[in-house]
Amino acid sequence: MSAGTEKRLLVIAGPTSAGKTALAVELALRLGGEVISADSMQIYRGMDIGTAKATAEEMRGVPHHLLDVAEPEESYSVARWAKTAEAAALDIFARGRLPIVAGGTGQYIDALLYPRDFASSGDGALRARLGAEYDRMGGAAFRERLRVIDPARAEKLSPADKKRLVRAMEVYLLTGETISAHDARTRALPPRFDSLRVALSFADRAVLYARIDRRVDEMLHRGLLEETAALLARGVPAESTAMQAIGYRECAACLRTGGDLEETAAQIRQASRRYAKRQLTWLRRDGGLHWILWQDAPDISRAADEICALWNRAPDGA
Repeated sequence: MSAGTEKRLLVIAGPTSAGKTALAVELALRLGGEVISADSMQIYRGMDIGTAKATAEEMRGVPHHLLDVAEPEESYSVARWAKTAEAAALDIFARGRLPIVAGGTGQYIDALLYPRDFASSGDGALRARLGAEYDRMGGAAFRERLRVIDPARAEKLSPADKKRLVRAMEVYLLTGETISAHDARTRALPPRFDSLRVALSFADRAVLYARIDRRVDEMLHRGLLEETAALLARGVPAESTAMQAIGYRECAACLRTGGDLEETAAQIRQASRRYAKRQLTWLRRDGGLHWILWQDAPDISRAADEICALWNRAPDGA
């Protein structure tokens, strides 16, 4: 690391298929860093293809943290991830290296950078009741219910994201404060770490979407359907958080109903494009991001040059 960078993180964010992994690895090699994955599904063991988890070859010898730290049957909270990621970052700092946080789960990145109380108080009975209401109403109707009290959070969540929709409603009913208001309040607190935050995307949204479509086709070719079948066969519940991930949810439905694989692929492409749109919406809230917009394809070397120059020029990360 360069002088003056103690306790300063480098963050690489962006939508799915934007080139975050390749850029983070290149920067780690240049700056003496290690990667902390900020992906809410790459934490699960056995979910490699559908989460686009970096292969050993793609890692290029760079240590990666927060991959394969939970079983798919587990429910893994943002608070738990933030605590584990903070410990990993401090350990990396202690060894004189640079933590590079890379991933597309904006809630995870925010939770690491900014102090949160995470509403440690919870009500299991209320959560169960809300979960039953979600099941009875359906995701779309439940999200519309949330939209009445917290339109900002409802807009960011998929109707299929039962866990976060229920949690948002639970927090409001327990505290009288929406999660959006809570996040806005805590963002006003001093950050836990200084950071240089970079966001990747494409100048033309159509190029990003075409890249997403190709990635989905590649995942299916590599065996996403078979990976999903193996998870179900070992007893991972279809309703678990892990199996609600894009790709796995659609493949599980295909296996259950004997559906058409091409129709399943089309569903995954559409869900992935919608997710990318939500990721970009989340990122645009952060006025401190340095954006890199690719043209036809990521230029990893050029972007790494640009970010290294920024890193060495702005020791405060502001």
